[in-house]
Amino acid sequence: MTQAPSADFSMQRSSRDAADVPSALADWLATQLPDGADPSVTMHSGIDANGMSSETLVLDAAWTQDGESRTAELVARVAPSLKDMPVFPSYRLQDQFDAMRLAGELSDVPVPTVRWMEPTGSVLGTPFFLMDRVDGVVPPDVLPYNFGDNWLFDATPEQQRRLQDATVEAIAGLHGIPDAATTFGFLEADTDGETSLQRNLARTQDWYDFAVIDSGSSPLVDRGLAWLRANVPTGTDTVLCWGDARIGNVLYQDFEPVAVLDWEMAAVGPREMDLAWLVFAHRVFETITGVMELPGMPDFLREDDVRQKYAELTGVEVGDFRWYHVYDAVQWGIVFMRTGARQVHFGEIEQPDDVESLMHHRPLFEQLLDEVGA
Repeated sequence: MTQAPSADFSMQRSSRDAADVPSALADWLATQLPDGADPSVTMHSGIDANGMSSETLVLDAAWTQDGESRTAELVARVAPSLKDMPVFPSYRLQDQFDAMRLAGELSDVPVPTVRWMEPTGSVLGTPFFLMDRVDGVVPPDVLPYNFGDNWLFDATPEQQRRLQDATVEAIAGLHGIPDAATTFGFLEADTDGETSLQRNLARTQDWYDFAVIDSGSSPLVDRGLAWLRANVPTGTDTVLCWGDARIGNVLYQDFEPVAVLDWEMAAVGPREMDLAWLVFAHRVFETITGVMELPGMPDFLREDDVRQKYAELTGVEVGDFRWYHVYDAVQWGIVFMRTGARQVHFGEIEQPDDVESLMHHRPLFEQLLDEVGA
C-alpha cells in the first residue's frame, strides 16, 4: 500500500544569508552600469513558492544614468550551492540566459527580458542572472492548485480552458522558432546518441547517476530507464523545448500567460517532450489528490484536449505520448530523490528506508510501467 504523501510541500532550498545580498549586488551592478551610476538594491523576498531547484530573489535596483534617476524591478535567478544538495548536477545559467534572450527575440511568446549575467559565482557564491520582473499570478504548487481554495481552482470552466489553451499556444510559439537545432544548439545534451532524443535520455541517465550518490537507487527509475532505452521513438523532429513546461512556471494575467519562466530544463528535442510534460505535471497533482480523496481537477489539461489545440495552432499531429510519460515519470522520480536528499540535509525529514516513499507520483509511475510492460 502506497503511503499518502504529506500535504506539506514547503522545503528549504538554500543556506545563503540574504542579509549580504543587497550590498553584493549593488557593488556588482556598479561594474555593469555606466560610471557614476551609484546603484542601490532593495530586497523584497527570498525564494519563490513554486519550483524546487533554483533560488529566486525579488529586488528593486536604483541608479543614476545620464543625470537621471533610473529604477528597475528585477528578479535574480541564482544557481544553488553544491553544499545545498542541488536538484541538478549543473545549472547551465548562461544557457538559460541565452535561451530566454533568443526565445524573446525570435517569437511572440512572453519571455521576461534578461538584463545581466554573472557567470563566475564570485559575487553571490554561485552564478546568477537578472531579469525584469513581471506582474502576474502563478497556479500554486504549495499547496497544488488542484487541492482547491485558490484562484485557478475557483475559476469558471471557461476561464480554466482559456488558461489551458493559451498555455498550449505559448508552447506552440516556442516550437515555431525556425532552425532550432542550430539556433539553440548550445542546449544540446553533451552525451552520446544519434538523435537529440537519445542524447536527452542519456543526460537523464547521468542525472539519475548523480542522484543515486546521495539517495541510493530506485527500482522504479531503473525499470523506467531500461524500458526507455529499448523503446526510443524514431522519426521525431527537433524544436526548442522549454523543458519544465507546466503551468506552475507561468505568470498569468486574466488567464493569459504574461511570462514563461524556469528554463533550467531547456533543450532541443521532439515537441512531444513539452506537450507530454504539460499533461503529466497535472497528472502528478491529480494522483496526489486521488490518494488524499480530494476532488481534484479531472477535466483540466486532458491529453486529448491539449493534442487537439496544438494541432489547431500548428497543423502538426504529435505522436503517441506513452514513451514520453514514462520519461516524465523517471524525471519526476529523480527530482523527488534530489529534493528528498535536500530535506534530509537540512534536517527537515529523516533519511527514508525506501527512497521511493519520497515520490509523490509513485502510484502513477507504477501504473505507467505496468501499462507498458516494463
